[in-house]
Amino acid sequence: MRLRAIRTQRLRLGLKAAATMAGWHASKLSRTERGLRTVAIHEFAMLLTAWGLAADERDQILRDLAEGSSSGWWDRPIAGVPIDVGTLAAYEAEATELITVVVAVLPGLLQTRETAAAVMAADGVPREDIDRRWMARLQRQQILTTIDYAAFVSETALRTRWGGPRVWREQLAHLLQRDELGLARIRVIPREQTDVVLLNTWHYMRFPEAPPVVHVELGSGVTYIHEAEWYTDLLDRMDRIAVSRDGTRRLIRDMMEG
Repeated sequence: MRLRAIRTQRLRLGLKAAATMAGWHASKLSRTERGLRTVAIHEFAMLLTAWGLAADERDQILRDLAEGSSSGWWDRPIAGVPIDVGTLAAYEAEATELITVVVAVLPGLLQTRETAAAVMAADGVPREDIDRRWMARLQRQQILTTIDYAAFVSETALRTRWGGPRVWREQLAHLLQRDELGLARIRVIPREQTDVVLLNTWHYMRFPEAPPVVHVELGSGVTYIHEAEWYTDLLDRMDRIAVSRDGTRRLIRDMMEG
């Protein structure tokens, strides 16, 4: 019902025109609006983007949807945990593939508790909120058992000793274990490469029946990119410059022994 209200009242679009803009059949859109088929959050996002809804208005609607979702742990607000964490988890739960590109800090989906705590403390998270945020992150990490996950990790992020030498070596061992168990494909971006410019950490998500969505971390928060062609092209370039998985494992072992 909310989808139909946005289409008819907010955007003044007819059923056929709206379906054509989204690349859907009118019957599929009609069934969706009448609740005869489930609409996933990434499909909702794709529709709003195709219909030209302003980005800030679209993102607010998607945050509201994630808050009100009853599909997972993220539907219950957790004190001290930003709402954006729940929004991201809702997207991840519907994706078939996730690819993370990190600049300064190892991916949250691959962090140990002690690494995460050190990073959160450095980011100014109150001590009383760190455990709550870690529990939310640990819940997110469960997705690794059911999804195709890859991470491009900058060499700087890999070498940064969050929490000190012991915590760092345990974190490196954890990365090796995740890769060897097939839960993550980890590749290092060489520190001195000059082929791509990476300014932000981002999370590329593919879905079965909708275009990719990119979650981008900014200094002031996060944003979701629903027209992801630029990031798709950048991933192809990253694939060419990143160290192979075998080479990455060797580099990690050398660091642990050094």
